[in-house]
Amino acid sequence: MANRYKVTLTKEEREQLTEFARSGKSTAAKFIYARALLLCDAGEFGDPWKVADVASALGVTSRTVEHLKQRFVEEGLAAALARKPHNKPRESTFDGEFDARLTALACSQAPDGYQRWTVRLLADKLVELKIVDSVSTMTVQRSLKKTNCSLI
Repeated sequence: MANRYKVTLTKEEREQLTEFARSGKSTAAKFIYARALLLCDAGEFGDPWKVADVASALGVTSRTVEHLKQRFVEEGLAAALARKPHNKPRESTFDGEFDARLTALACSQAPDGYQRWTVRLLADKLVELKIVDSVSTMTVQRSLKKTNCSLI
């Protein structure tokens, strides 16, 4: 990838990034981004590395370093260090009605031959009763956990 974005840090920005890199009180991503920007600095206070060398030294891809440099040049230091928020929130697969029917099923008598409901039995029964087309055991477990329902 061609070196399209030139990172030129001011003395204050270098000090701020150095503090992030040395303090140990920032997230791992912020630490890596700070180190990458310091290594890419082509200003009067820096000695720039090649993108591939920076990526190799920090254990990230060259593309990650290029995107970081682009965010720094276009949006500034704060935007470069912060992770982008997701544009689209996750859609909920199941609603409150699903949770209510699952809880009612979990509170009912266990099938013949079983002392109590298991997560797998509940998932199979939800499909058998055509409450849902398919459901994973983890979805059942998370739904029960959310409603503080215990199978014991």
